[in-house]
Amino acid sequence: MDFLIVSGLSGAGKSTVMSVLEDSGFFCVDNLPPLLIPKFAELCLAGTGTYERVAMACDIRGGENFDGLFEALDTLREMQFAYQILFVEADTKTIIKRYQETRRSHPLMADGVNLIQAVERERQAMDPVRQRADYFIDTTSLSTKKLRDRVLETCLPDRERRYEMSIAVTSFGFKYGIPLEADLVFDVRFLPNPFYVEQLRSQTGLDAGVRDYVFSYPQAQEFMKHLTGLVDFLLPQFVEEGKSALVIAIGCTGGHHRSVAVTHALARHIRELGYAASENHRDMTRG
Repeated sequence: MDFLIVSGLSGAGKSTVMSVLEDSGFFCVDNLPPLLIPKFAELCLAGTGTYERVAMACDIRGGENFDGLFEALDTLREMQFAYQILFVEADTKTIIKRYQETRRSHPLMADGVNLIQAVERERQAMDPVRQRADYFIDTTSLSTKKLRDRVLETCLPDRERRYEMSIAVTSFGFKYGIPLEADLVFDVRFLPNPFYVEQLRSQTGLDAGVRDYVFSYPQAQEFMKHLTGLVDFLLPQFVEEGKSALVIAIGCTGGHHRSVAVTHALARHIRELGYAASENHRDMTRG
């Protein structure tokens, strides 16, 4: 099991780091009291594989010192429980600029302490944690995409990048509305409609008769060639850009026949490429 403790300076990007880890399959816990860390570790171990990757954020929001954290980490060592610490930092000028842009208050700004003083005070307070860190990420000059890439390179160096994005392929009927969550929408109402074939009307695009009917037409075969070619091109681009979820929607009039057949074929094609793809037929059972 991978157990990662994410710490660092306020405004350096810990929240973004935790979001990237969560999207990549880590079970994430934010700011757990140090006293509970060993108990939490025991629960993770007892999960029999439920928690293969765990990330826990630990910061100075409460203004506390880190004696309790170090005691908890020492307890983990005594338990022979392996963990690693990722420390996220940025230079003072960058942190100040980020706080000014978001108009948030630094957690150590109190009793007349200004922002510059608060940042430097936190840097000193966090130094003992930094000294124990296994990994460091300086976000001073990193865009959100570059930070995501750096996190994945650091925490999941052997990952298969295509598995970082979940893909859902869904059929729908235009008369019921386009799915609001769709990223890509394709209209297959130009294909011959099995609805007008009496023996196929009560069937769906999952039935062999309907599929054979739809794909017996040259325009359906030509469309699938262009559709799969487009998808083959787009999926690696979305992965490279850092997209974690993609919804592809295929629509026909009622969502029973043509869109279902095309969705089924496309989902199978995507899985054959090695991506994780789910298949859903939103309106197939509607009257």
